Amino acid sequence: MNRTGKVLSWTGGIIVVVIASILIFLATFDLNRLKPTINEKVTAELHRPFAIRGDLGVNWQRQPDETGWRRWVPWPMLHAEDIVLGNPPQIPGDNMVTLQRVEALISPLSLLHKELYIQRIWLKQPYASIQRLANGDNNWTFAANKTDPSAPPSSWSVNINDIVFDSGKVDFKDATLKADVQAVIDPLGKPLPFNEVTGSDNKPQTNSVPEYVFGWKVEGKYNGEPLNGSGKVGGMLSLRSAERPFPVQADVRSGTTRIALAGTLTDPMNLGALDLQLKLSGRSLGNLYGITGVLLPNTPSYSTNGRLIAHVHGEGGATFDYQDFNGKIGSSDIHGNLKYTASKPRPVLKGELVSKQLLFADLAPLIGADSNKQKKQRGEKSLQPADKVLPVEPFETKSWDVMDADVKFTAKYIEHGKSLPVNNLYTHLILNNGEILMDPLRFGVAGGSLNSTIRLDGSKNPMQGKVDMHARRFQLKQLLPDVEMMKNSRGQINGDASLTGRGNSVAALLGSSSGDLCVLMNEGMISRGLMEILGLNVGNYLVSQIFGDDEVKINCVAADVNIRDGLASPRLLVFDTENAIINVTGQTNFATERLDLSIDPQSKGMRLLTLRSPLYVKGTFKNPQPGVEAAPLIARGAAAVALGVVVAPAAALLALVSPSEGEENQCGQVLKQMKDKPKGKSVVVKKGAKAK
Repeated sequence: MNRTGKVLSWTGGIIVVVIASILIFLATFDLNRLKPTINEKVTAELHRPFAIRGDLGVNWQRQPDETGWRRWVPWPMLHAEDIVLGNPPQIPGDNMVTLQRVEALISPLSLLHKELYIQRIWLKQPYASIQRLANGDNNWTFAANKTDPSAPPSSWSVNINDIVFDSGKVDFKDATLKADVQAVIDPLGKPLPFNEVTGSDNKPQTNSVPEYVFGWKVEGKYNGEPLNGSGKVGGMLSLRSAERPFPVQADVRSGTTRIALAGTLTDPMNLGALDLQLKLSGRSLGNLYGITGVLLPNTPSYSTNGRLIAHVHGEGGATFDYQDFNGKIGSSDIHGNLKYTASKPRPVLKGELVSKQLLFADLAPLIGADSNKQKKQRGEKSLQPADKVLPVEPFETKSWDVMDADVKFTAKYIEHGKSLPVNNLYTHLILNNGEILMDPLRFGVAGGSLNSTIRLDGSKNPMQGKVDMHARRFQLKQLLPDVEMMKNSRGQINGDASLTGRGNSVAALLGSSSGDLCVLMNEGMISRGLMEILGLNVGNYLVSQIFGDDEVKINCVAADVNIRDGLASPRLLVFDTENAIINVTGQTNFATERLDLSIDPQSKGMRLLTLRSPLYVKGTFKNPQPGVEAAPLIARGAAAVALGVVVAPAAALLALVSPSEGEENQCGQVLKQMKDKPKGKSVVVKKGAKAK
């Protein structure tokens, strides 16, 4: 052997000896001697206690899956037992994370090119306690160490191929969310394909989604309500891919609300985007606010099913687009699209909703007009007093400023039986900084329309409200389609109302309201039978006292009512019939819901009324009490109607006179006579004569 060969032989031998010595050292060295140093370094790095309290060691094993000479290279299997990570000082409790044992299989050859390649990490009985206090302090935010921004990035890289664990537990406590939740995560016995769990078609985009690997169960309390549920997620390594969708599935109940979803999460480590089939159901949409932060009105029981597309890191804020959803609210169907954007200064909800068939009673919870039984079912604590008619349930105005809204709603058909022929509904609702504007709020009623503009300013305490309403061309024959005497009527109802009020309920708003109400009705009929059909006991009594059992034609009803601080006083309230003219005076108190009205009928023409005294209606809205006054009627003459006792009609009433299909309006005649009457004289209208 020449000199060069000897040098190479010695060099190779030395390298082998060195490698063997290192392997022998590593195999025999007690790694537990390094625990104090490791614990100290990690504690300093994380700014909270860290300790490996059990055995720290290494086992060496060859990998049969390697090829060639690599299969002879042993891989170190590091293990550590009884690992704990403590909480920061301000968080109660000793530990945030505990592990009974962790094992990591490391490729030694990858270290030669500055890569830490971990073939697999095994976690045994991992446990995490996640906490947030009422002041916002939490234990999942780690203080960052100061780094030199000019320092070059590390040339080393870390690559983890797989992470598995047997059974994990997570406790979550959040004082701000009133949450105390316990979750258990277990590996599925067999990974489940995405399509099998979600029921999706075998489309290319769904075939590329990883399988579900872990199942989970959760129970506890969220927002003070009982919480329980279960679901499935993908494998741990699926979390690291920013492009490949991560599968999620959940079915959770919180109080009376159920949320079921299945779909994917893109870039899960940064919560990039969601694509879910989302089902929601519960006692009231208003209960979703505590869970989702989206402010919705109180409703009857509901269920919806649609697609939720979310982009968490949009330029204008996170967006959540609930697309093409279908469902029911009460007995009404609901369809549409809603988009929630977490913008500044407030989030905003936009969308369009459609109901093909709306049950009118399903609107009652919006103003607190549903029954006490229904209130209890949706969790409302403010119940309606037995002696009150106007809804007393308060509007939750304190939460109106948490978001804005711009939503349009159309009900193509409204079902309300035969007592109220409301045909359709359209409204455009805008919520801006605590103020609600509904412009228009439009109902189709009995061949006509009821157009309103409603403004509720929840930023004021108490809330301030304003309403402008315009009723046009309500057809009497459509209002009362089953009443034979009305089938040929050409009569109409027209009216205007403008009111302002303050208060946090419908009762409070009306009890403090001020404004004016004008209504005209022409060419109708009245009888005891009609009052019985309408279920108006007081009306039945009054009609029987004035007209007996006869059917009586109504020429005109004119009402001009002034309302001040909840007290309604008619300037003019007159019923002009073929037999008599009836004048109503007195007051209606919306604050106390009490009535104090006097009905003064006067005979017309040659027909004499049997009634010899005025009538009254007293009592409450809930229990009105009609009766006969003790004082006799003032004689007006048997041949004419003395309209001089009535004040001249307001211009607002005259503006409501609308000819009915070319026929002359009887109200126009009556009001014109009242308007043109000589001062201090009575206006005489003979039966069948026209005003001149």
